Amino acid sequence: MRKLVATIILFAGPLVFGLAWGEQEMRMSSGEYRKLTPEEQAVIVCKGTELPFTGEYYEHFDKGTYHCKRCDAALYRSSDKFASSCGWPSFDDEIEGAVRHETDADGMRTEILCVNCGAHLGHVFEGEMLTDKNLRHCVNSISLVFVPDEKAVATALAHFAGGCFWGVEHLFEGKEGVVSAVSGYMGGSKEDPTYEDVLSGTTGHLEAVEVAYDPERVTYEELARYFFEIHDPTQVNGQGPDVGEQYLSAVFYRSDEEKETAERLIGVLRDKGYDVVTRVLPAEEFWTAEGYHQDYYAREGRQPYCHVYMKMF
Repeated sequence: MRKLVATIILFAGPLVFGLAWGEQEMRMSSGEYRKLTPEEQAVIVCKGTELPFTGEYYEHFDKGTYHCKRCDAALYRSSDKFASSCGWPSFDDEIEGAVRHETDADGMRTEILCVNCGAHLGHVFEGEMLTDKNLRHCVNSISLVFVPDEKAVATALAHFAGGCFWGVEHLFEGKEGVVSAVSGYMGGSKEDPTYEDVLSGTTGHLEAVEVAYDPERVTYEELARYFFEIHDPTQVNGQGPDVGEQYLSAVFYRSDEEKETAERLIGVLRDKGYDVVTRVLPAEEFWTAEGYHQDYYAREGRQPYCHVYMKMF
């Protein structure tokens, strides 16, 4: 049985206290993201908590967006922030698909983490009747970066399905210009499906990935090209060893321009001799997958088993 090593961590300056949960959490290196200070590392990686009433954003109510300190993914809007008098920044909602909820190591509370990089944010509480939504995300200021409205990046969305969403999500998260990639389900008949629902093959959903990107840094066509190059668009029955309707290849378009782009790229590949079977379908509602599916490979420290980049264009 793996032993959990508990260590009290104290830092001068903005005091931080918390637990370092041994090797398993320390694998989440900040090397791929923003370099963290020791104080930031203690909270964001080691799941500590800054002292109440000391955080930069505790009584901060400017208009804008709060981003993850570690990877810069957008997490919360200022319109959802409220004064709770609890000592930490409080929000009664999150940006859809941006925050993962997991049972805390203490077995009682619900931990909240950045979906994009797994950074520890704090905890979420229900039933306090502090706002109409009856929800409080209690977030450490040190886990956040505030972006004023005039500086906020206007992101766009793209949706792709190419087999197991673990691998597609993982590779898109490393793509230049991508703000976040989230695993989920699209294209089926059942509302808010579970993984078991989709796995049954009766709902019509595909395992899909929602890609939020900065159009100033990467174009939709560049993302679509990349999509075709990180999976096998010629496999008719799934992807790699994953066979079934939910693993089929598809581009979900949100505009006529996106549809034209996908169809044109398929034409280019077919001219090159690739027998592409990727479907081009209108985007429907995207249902975010369960928390344990998000950032799977980053959390496991592994590489995708059936997705790898191969230049085709």
